[in-house]
Amino acid sequence: MTTQVRHYIDGEFVLGEGSKQIAVTNPANNEIIAVVNAATESEVLTAIESAKKAFVTWKEIPVSERARVMLRYQHLLKEHHDEIATILAKETGKTFDDAKGDVWRGIEVAEHACNIASLLMGETVENVARSIDTYSYTQPLGVCAGITPFNFPAMIPLWMFPLAIACGNTFILKPSEQDPMTPQRLVELFEEAGAPKGVLQMVHGDKVAVDVLLDHKDVKAISFVGSVAVGQYIYKTGTDNLKRVQAFAGAKNHCVIMPDANKQQVINNLVGASVGAAGQRCMAISVAIFVGEAKEWIPEVKEALAKVKPGLWDDKDAAYGPVISPQAKERVLSLIAQGKAEGANCVLDGSEFTVEGYESGNWVGPTVFTDVTTDMTIYKEEIFGPVLCCMTADSLDDAIEVVNNSPYGNGTSIFTASGAAARKYQHHIDVGQVGINVPIPVPLPFFSFTGWKGSFYGDQHAYGKQAVRFYTETKTITARWFDSDIASGPNMTIALK
Repeated sequence: MTTQVRHYIDGEFVLGEGSKQIAVTNPANNEIIAVVNAATESEVLTAIESAKKAFVTWKEIPVSERARVMLRYQHLLKEHHDEIATILAKETGKTFDDAKGDVWRGIEVAEHACNIASLLMGETVENVARSIDTYSYTQPLGVCAGITPFNFPAMIPLWMFPLAIACGNTFILKPSEQDPMTPQRLVELFEEAGAPKGVLQMVHGDKVAVDVLLDHKDVKAISFVGSVAVGQYIYKTGTDNLKRVQAFAGAKNHCVIMPDANKQQVINNLVGASVGAAGQRCMAISVAIFVGEAKEWIPEVKEALAKVKPGLWDDKDAAYGPVISPQAKERVLSLIAQGKAEGANCVLDGSEFTVEGYESGNWVGPTVFTDVTTDMTIYKEEIFGPVLCCMTADSLDDAIEVVNNSPYGNGTSIFTASGAAARKYQHHIDVGQVGINVPIPVPLPFFSFTGWKGSFYGDQHAYGKQAVRFYTETKTITARWFDSDIASGPNMTIALK
């Protein structure tokens, strides 16, 4: 049965009037499981106008009441956790356990939004001058928007709209058209949590919807997660239109393995971090740098990955599922072929992998390259597939130089038993998120997701305190109350007296 995905505009779930219909397919067999009518310019404008109108009243709602909406919402998300994960698994191909992780990491941010009163606290200083006090408030921006990718259809929307709305803004979500059923369920539950009409809108579609959001003067902030090229476009277009923009773009994450590390822990962590979710994570480890004698472990890493088998979302023995689309598979296979042509040694080739009975699915088996150099395409480009590039370095300094020369700075990790090596790495590495004996160092939501360099365009990052600053303005008040009618004469300087 094919599902008709709906927009959520002005408090109503609607099919949409657009003539362009987008098919949503099951990545395991490419059968159509849902369709969505791409939003028209008129529909996006209606959503913006509704959000603008709702902002007038929502910003005046006491912060404690906004927090209660988030408390009800996080409770509903937990109550429907497995249901959401099932929807997510079916439309992304993720294994059920991986899908549950996707949902849970989003719930953690919704939980964080429940503490919004403390997060919005301003500052105050008494008697900055004679009988003069200065204090600040954090106030919402207005209409905000989020453009989210296919690879985390629960987590990344939940990075955005709960905090933005808890801050007093209204929000328009434009999720990926490749897996829109999960965001639709998130929005349905948000409505059930008691959010007023117009506070949250959702429009599905393509570049038409995105460009309306980028161009419209009443949209004050844009949050984006996706590819490098689109991230650059979003950032430039949005900032040219005087909007706040946070754009999370590409990555090429390195794991440095020191010879004093626990070998089995390295192998176990590297397998999951490199091919988990079919390598379709912006924080996936796609490059492993083995330092010194640790290079002797590469054959064992390869053997461990050779035992990993992709499969269907409800197969308990499956390690990961298919990539999202035939186009994604074609790109991954093309890069694998290019790696071979450029001289990398493909010691494990998953190009021909398939699952019996689902041969038409977007399957790519675990793939391992050795003898990879920094001038090869498989090193320079984000493959976004289950492919691990293995490199060697003579020293930790050499490994740091490789990582720091990368144009990306999303995440990195080091495995070592040496506190000195770990401290040196975390101090000198030019990457925003560092794991020490942790392969994928995605922080919990009371910190912020802090990619650097070409992995991020903007000033304030996602969730945590930085997201609150991103979604608010600071208003500073300097006040004096006179207790007599006696004037001291005019003050002709800028100084407070």
